[in-house]
Amino acid sequence: MSVALPITIATRESRLAMWQAEHVKTLLEARGHAVQLLGMTTRGDQILDRTLSKVGGKGLFVKELEAALEEGRADIAVHSLKDVPMDLPEGFDLACVMEREDPRDAWVSASCATPADLPQDAVIGTSSLRRTVLLRAMLSAAGRTDVRIEPLRGNLDTRLRKFDEGQYAGIVLAAAGLKRLNMGDRIRHIFSPEEMLPAAGQGALGIETRSLRPELVQALAPLADQTTWLAVAAERAVSRAMGGSCSMPLAAHATLAGGQIHLRAAWGDPAGDPTLVTAEGFAPAGDFAVAEALGARVAGELRAGGAH
Repeated sequence: MSVALPITIATRESRLAMWQAEHVKTLLEARGHAVQLLGMTTRGDQILDRTLSKVGGKGLFVKELEAALEEGRADIAVHSLKDVPMDLPEGFDLACVMEREDPRDAWVSASCATPADLPQDAVIGTSSLRRTVLLRAMLSAAGRTDVRIEPLRGNLDTRLRKFDEGQYAGIVLAAAGLKRLNMGDRIRHIFSPEEMLPAAGQGALGIETRSLRPELVQALAPLADQTTWLAVAAERAVSRAMGGSCSMPLAAHATLAGGQIHLRAAWGDPAGDPTLVTAEGFAPAGDFAVAEALGARVAGELRAGGAH
């Protein structure tokens, strides 16, 4: 049993981020800790007129939270793991990965069951290079070269508002966020991993701390899910080996079954051939080093196939 601690959680102030932080707060309070939230607006929340890949990547969502940890204003930061850079700055640790929600992508559209059903010259909105290349491949296979894919920035509520205003015929969002905010009725279709491979870490929450805080690691240990942590370790290792950015046109998704990790990855060129480069591999489950080695091996197969 860990010692009861006063814990301040740094979090973005979007509705989804606050839900995630409140979720962690409730779990920690149930274990006797005194928890408060420190809401913050990040650079990633402020810059909405450019794609993330052009302004510094998803790390823009975590830098201010890390500053709060470094300055002692907060003890932990709760992140959507897919927003967390593959290599944390010196002095910071990923202390906990929680059980994953649905890792898949969701299709939101008023009248079209799939992107292939969209009307002529329709526009799809997405904030992700990964989703862009996977949608391009999907649309190309359906012969729909007329459909345009345009940037869609903002938090979950902002993106849904832009869709409701008619700026897009359909948008792609993470199913986990919609489900966590009880907005599952907005989902028209959930893409299977075979249709649209998820991003590394999608659907999982990661908790970051300053290094050398063993009391926090002990307090967070009951919240961790080892199955999720092993899977995302393999996924994030693919991204790390491909250059470390979580804003590249790369998908990586792992599952555990029968004592094995099955890892699949896909890469696409946003401006070139819509054909995807894909790779997969298996490894025994149970060891983080083995999971990360699997990720590096699968990344090597992607590069051998032409990914960069």
